Amino acid sequence: MSYTFGCDNFSSKPETVSFGPSISDSFSAPPSKTVRKTEKTTQPQITPLDFIPLLENQWRNMDWSEEAKQTLMESVRSFKPASESVPEARVLLIGPVGAGKSSFISSVQSVFSGRVINRAMVGSSSSTSFTKKLRSFCIRGAGETADEPTALVMCDVMGVGEGETTGLTLHDALSVIKGHAPEGHQFSPEQPVGAETVGYVRKPSATDKVHCVVFVVDASKVASYAKSFGTTFQQLREHISNLGVHQVALLTHVDQVCKTTGSDITQVYRSQSVQQAMVKAGALLGMATSYIVPVKNYCSELDLDESTDVLLLKAVDHILQYANLYFQDNRD
Repeated sequence: MSYTFGCDNFSSKPETVSFGPSISDSFSAPPSKTVRKTEKTTQPQITPLDFIPLLENQWRNMDWSEEAKQTLMESVRSFKPASESVPEARVLLIGPVGAGKSSFISSVQSVFSGRVINRAMVGSSSSTSFTKKLRSFCIRGAGETADEPTALVMCDVMGVGEGETTGLTLHDALSVIKGHAPEGHQFSPEQPVGAETVGYVRKPSATDKVHCVVFVVDASKVASYAKSFGTTFQQLREHISNLGVHQVALLTHVDQVCKTTGSDITQVYRSQSVQQAMVKAGALLGMATSYIVPVKNYCSELDLDESTDVLLLKAVDHILQYANLYFQDNRD
């Protein structure tokens, strides 16, 4: 049985630290017993983690065909919430700065537009949240003109920081989910959403509320996130669960943790590197890996790729399944 090699593990390596002369260097051997050390030329050793073989079979079944893509697109286009009083499913994306929330929204819209576009503006900094306001994006692509809105709305918010003063706070996240935060609200840790907030929704309807929360985690950083993120995420998940809102997760930038997957996204479910990153994401979020799906966003590309489209659409389908559970649990 043969394996294909090429998946890189991007775990960080400790820096080499020099501690100065060793104790043995401070003593000189007697002249009559001078010992000449023979220098050995050693070849760099490749550890098992540097090159991880692809699995023989996919660890999740995935159909990458054009037919599968069209089926998924039609599923999203025809989606209707299982509630007569709610016309669309509102999905909130939450994650650290630079995890790819805005990029995912733009990527999904790109699939339905037939070209790469950036409706949800994306920043280039990994330390400062480009998104400051609550912005809702209706995914368009239904109807004969392919410009009619689908019943899916994705909500973009400020990135979660390492503390309550560096990004979206727990209070404000819950205010958005409950439907109190007005569209366009600019987040500030010093001014939490409250009754005095301009446009504050005092009595939110089912249409104002969020029906599914999607946690977004960067596969290339999942092993290096600060421990405070894990605490923040798990606090969020507990409060969100108490509201009866289902949660899933996206593992972004999977092309950056495996070279083979980077060049051929159809290998994502054969990649042990991606599988390991998913396990780490599950531990960070306190979430079973069955709720987590990998995606590759459109970042530097100018043209669409069919396999990337399929992976993105599969993620949307996954999200809508859990959004619909909310409506089934809260039937009129």
